[in-house]
Amino acid sequence: MMFERVVRAGLFRVGGGDPEAAHEWTLARLTALSRRPAALAVVRAVCSVRAPRTVFGVDFPNPVGLAAGMDKDGVALPAWPALGFGFVEVGTVTARPQPGNPRPRLFRLPASTAVINRMGFNNAGAEALAARLAALPRPLSVPLGISLGKSKVTPLDQAVADYLASYRALRAYGDYFAVNVSSPNTPGLRSLQDRAHLDALLGELVGERPILVKIAPDLTDAAIADLLEVCLDRGAAGIIATNTTLGRDGLAPADRAVAAEAGGLSGRPLAGRARDVVAFVHRETGGRLPVIGVGGLLDAGDARRMFDAGASLVQLYTGFVYRGPALVRAIARTAATAPDGAAPDGPA
Repeated sequence: MMFERVVRAGLFRVGGGDPEAAHEWTLARLTALSRRPAALAVVRAVCSVRAPRTVFGVDFPNPVGLAAGMDKDGVALPAWPALGFGFVEVGTVTARPQPGNPRPRLFRLPASTAVINRMGFNNAGAEALAARLAALPRPLSVPLGISLGKSKVTPLDQAVADYLASYRALRAYGDYFAVNVSSPNTPGLRSLQDRAHLDALLGELVGERPILVKIAPDLTDAAIADLLEVCLDRGAAGIIATNTTLGRDGLAPADRAVAAEAGGLSGRPLAGRARDVVAFVHRETGGRLPVIGVGGLLDAGDARRMFDAGASLVQLYTGFVYRGPALVRAIARTAATAPDGAAPDGPA
């Protein structure tokens, strides 16, 4: 409540109410915190929760991760574990640096506890991220995921080479890699989820590091089933379900004007569909593909239902914006109380 009444209220006024300005302000403060080991230790003592599990061969201190998009360039990496996250996913990163789409490109829908973004993979590029990771004074204390995307200027018929260039630059640093073929904000990207494109992409990437595929919530069940068949055939390690949606169902009347903005919707309205996709993936694969569930997690109950649907791990973005570090702790504590250290009613 303190976060929502005081901290969030202040953040939502930064930059005259511009969400991207607030995001940048927050990242700058967390970057500064990351350079202060003593302060990090104090924050960690308050926020950290142990609920360990092993998924796709990687050991996680708890199953609550920071989703890609929050710290695209990895500028505040030591701060996220101190805030209680059991793993961190940076990116989405592209082979070439790119500015993303014109601003404004990030919009809050507070009555719906939601966000619309059309960021467009703004990032400094894979080589810059590799240099930053190489310069870390010590390894990150939790697993690091790296989300890979296609550079906007790269034609679709050269997408495999583009993803492979990013992977080669970064493979020494990631504990797992997420193949983002589902953002709605890069023209044509979602076509890479079809069988032929995905088969070619995974054929090049699957190897020494776990490779996960991040899928859109807007796919039909038949399309998801085709995608899962390719993932199983090619040896993908897991699925991230889901990315943002182009749909606008479930929004509060007060947010309908903002709903006309182009981009992907995240937050509370996505919760049901994200959970349904997680459940479908778990059923369709018989649990052979572990799932990271993401979308609409605003309290511990939402996370429990996601675990019940079959998620092995969960990630936060919009929920963290609206609820803050207390949400990370609450979900991790829920997982810690599950029998035998497993995710509640879900696969370990």
